[in-house]
Amino acid sequence: MVLCRGGEGDAAPAAGGKEPEVPSCQEDGAGAVQPCLRPAPGVEAAGTEERRACGCCSGMSWPCCCEAGGAGGIKKAVCPGLGLFYTILSAFLFSVASLFLKKIEDVHSVEVSAFRCVFQMAFVLPGLIYYKTGFLGPKGKRIFLFFRGFLGSTAMVLLYYAYQVMPLADATVITFTSPVFTSLLAWIFLKEKYSLWDLLFTLFAITGVILIARPPFLFGSHVTGIEGSYTNHLKGTIAAIMSTLSAASTIVILRKVGKSVHYFLSIWYYAVIGLIGCVIALFVLNEWRLPHCGRDRVFLILIGLLGLGGQVFLTKALQIEKAGPVSIMRTMDVVFAFILQVLFLNHLPTWWTVGGALCVVASSSGTAIRKWRHSVKKAKEREF
Repeated sequence: MVLCRGGEGDAAPAAGGKEPEVPSCQEDGAGAVQPCLRPAPGVEAAGTEERRACGCCSGMSWPCCCEAGGAGGIKKAVCPGLGLFYTILSAFLFSVASLFLKKIEDVHSVEVSAFRCVFQMAFVLPGLIYYKTGFLGPKGKRIFLFFRGFLGSTAMVLLYYAYQVMPLADATVITFTSPVFTSLLAWIFLKEKYSLWDLLFTLFAITGVILIARPPFLFGSHVTGIEGSYTNHLKGTIAAIMSTLSAASTIVILRKVGKSVHYFLSIWYYAVIGLIGCVIALFVLNEWRLPHCGRDRVFLILIGLLGLGGQVFLTKALQIEKAGPVSIMRTMDVVFAFILQVLFLNHLPTWWTVGGALCVVASSSGTAIRKWRHSVKKAKEREF
């Protein structure tokens, strides 16, 4: 999963005493906002102009995205809260895709991942052609793109396996430990700041995972509320943790690459390397088979479509809303997982799972809030 960030332009006075020309609304190839000239409130009479990028809606430049209200030029968002709505919709689509994965019978998780990669490639290919990014990327960044694709596809396969062998809510909760592991890996490899608060959130996340896994040496040999044998439950837990670590590693790689590589190119590597790896694994494991019934085939198609839809809405949410609120609202994925598990899988979660979910959601939300406040503070410092 890829997070898009938007920035604000620095304020700069207009040169000379001439009235600047308002540029037409446009966006660059990566979707970043092009700065535009907008009258600063309270200084219109003095002829001073302020240069800033407006990201209140759709990521477009002022005045196309805002309506000037009166002489003060007060902007109005087209639809307040639209970004958060997109986030909730994205979480719902991802949860339904996970439910369909649980409903599929006799299809290996690697094969499901291969179908997902095919849908990814079909979606991204027109974007690569349109933006003329090429298929390999800059020479100095290809090694990073390769590892991004390898780790991202590995995370997907492991997560799908976890969904198949353990309760839906348990696997979903473990995936939300990704923010705390991202902070830890960024501290190790990117030398980013890692505070005592980050350590506390990491311990909370680990506590949540322990409550979900319930190892026998802590909880005894009779573990209730799991699907199938405890061995499969433990395998699913390990797969979910490894998936989370792989996903966190991809985010660190994307931070290292920065904005020098187009978003579509990053997804292209993810899909191509994932498809190649899945095909090789299927032949080695001798697990390739078409679903026997039409229902499973429909589920495979729906998983691909819902996964793409969830990714599109999450990207749109991050284009028009700050990353902090989006990260917090994404925890609705856990709520949907619990609801779908009870309604359609007839599996009531245990209090251990609920406690683990509270620990994990608290740690991921706390990490998101801290990063959000830090980014707001840095933005204010840049203004001065």
